[in-house]
Amino acid sequence: MDLYPEVESCNNSDNSHHAISSFITAAANTSSTSPSTTSAPSRYENQKRRDWNTFGQYLKNHRPPLSLSRCSGAHVLEFLRYLDQFGKTKVHTPICPFYGHPDPPAPCPCPLRQAWGSLDALIGRLRAAYEENGWPPETNPFGARAVRLYLREVRDLQSKARGISYEKKKRKRGPTHEHHQLPSFSTFQALPLPPGDHI
Repeated sequence: MDLYPEVESCNNSDNSHHAISSFITAAANTSSTSPSTTSAPSRYENQKRRDWNTFGQYLKNHRPPLSLSRCSGAHVLEFLRYLDQFGKTKVHTPICPFYGHPDPPAPCPCPLRQAWGSLDALIGRLRAAYEENGWPPETNPFGARAVRLYLREVRDLQSKARGISYEKKKRKRGPTHEHHQLPSFSTFQALPLPPGDHI
């Protein structure tokens, strides 16, 4: 469904002017009757806020407690490994008979982990939230080289274990004008941390 109603083309200039005026009035009425559509944060913004709060809670529960200013890439890696206990993605071990099969025919005792796509999207949101909260990009622990290498390692390991290719798909460009789509983000459910939990 189109965001704006289509204005019919008219040969008569009065009709055309009337149609445009009606369109503008309708658009103004729509925006005035439902201001929540323009002011409500997007799903991505809501998820980013939840992820940021979850990470802040993780730092508070860390033993010893950590401040964000002392947080490094190593602490981000601890956080990602901690999240694996809440994972729902079966990652087969090399000795599993279903290793490398995307759709195993039977259950197996292999561990559940956070999917690479979820972790990658989570780090992207936290990296953005860090800078949006006034911290300088050069000290961003979510952009640390160790974090990038860890995500690449998880991607490669899960790709082999699950038999799923994570190669980037090339964007198809039409001969006319490009159609821009909003990026799709993997859903990572922020979970409340138990009090006093630590690694």
